[in-house]
Amino acid sequence: MESAILALLGTVVGGIVTVLTSYFLQKQRFEQEVKLKQEDNKTEFMAENTAKHFLSHKSFTDRSFETLRNHLGGFDDDELRKILVRAGAIRVTRDDGSEWWRLLSRMDEYIETKRAKH
Repeated sequence: MESAILALLGTVVGGIVTVLTSYFLQKQRFEQEVKLKQEDNKTEFMAENTAKHFLSHKSFTDRSFETLRNHLGGFDDDELRKILVRAGAIRVTRDDGSEWWRLLSRMDEYIETKRAKH
């Protein structure tokens, strides 16, 4: 009876160790693959980070597309728009037809700013 319990306990412990080892190896592999993908697409990742930086400025909830295009050179207009969307931004067209962008995460701040002005 004792030998059966020890055998079962050894099997359970071995299974747990195998599962944990497999999990951590897969997690490490996934993290390495993400880093490789980021390195392969470094320009796009950095462009997204730069867009977030400009759109996160304390004083400005919105930035004109022209301003963003000037600071994020090297992309055609539609490619830059895709980068802005991946960064979490939305496009707003003003009454004069100009294109402006703001982070979706800053909508509450934008609304509060509008209320304070009125």
